[in-house]
Amino acid sequence: MSLRLGDTAPDFTAETTEGTITFHEWIGDNWAILFSHPKDFTPVCTTELGEVAKLKSAFDQRSVKPIGLSVDPLDSHEAWNRDIEETQGCGVNFPMIADPERKVAELYDMIHPNADATATVRTVFIIDPNKKIRLSLTYPQTAGRNFEEILRVIDSMQLTDRYKVSTPVNWKHGEDVIIVPALSDDQAKELFPKGFKTLKPYLRYTPNPDA
Repeated sequence: MSLRLGDTAPDFTAETTEGTITFHEWIGDNWAILFSHPKDFTPVCTTELGEVAKLKSAFDQRSVKPIGLSVDPLDSHEAWNRDIEETQGCGVNFPMIADPERKVAELYDMIHPNADATATVRTVFIIDPNKKIRLSLTYPQTAGRNFEEILRVIDSMQLTDRYKVSTPVNWKHGEDVIIVPALSDDQAKELFPKGFKTLKPYLRYTPNPDA
């Protein structure tokens, strides 16, 4: 199943390290990050899970709920978590889906046979409170994911949902943003009382409205 931006994230019921969940119900009115791992006791993913656990407060501030997945069973997840806590200094503090029958992996097209016929690729889905897929990323098994970048994109999406703006290259929270071209200058003056700088008629910068 090919999933695209704007599609409704498929719902499912699954066993996790924090009990049985129904995905849409679990998300509730929050944002969610669903990210997969090829299998338990893999080195790169060990570092990633520790990092996401350390970023819990950052995700909480943004009303984002992370959830991991691998095709191994619950008892394997629990044993792996002991290694994660020992080596990364923080145990997993969010649910990990056990998907030994690969039901969720297939639902989200996480198995790419040309990469690995049985293990999931390392994907990331960011899902908004309306259960719409807002971002998807697929990484090779050898490259660790950058969760600071994932937080940056969440900041961008949450800001641009509230205001008629886009965020420029390498933007970080608090920096200037771009007014969408569909707005006239008169409309922009009304919506952005801090003013704006015009480089081209289609390229107008304004201070971050939330700053």
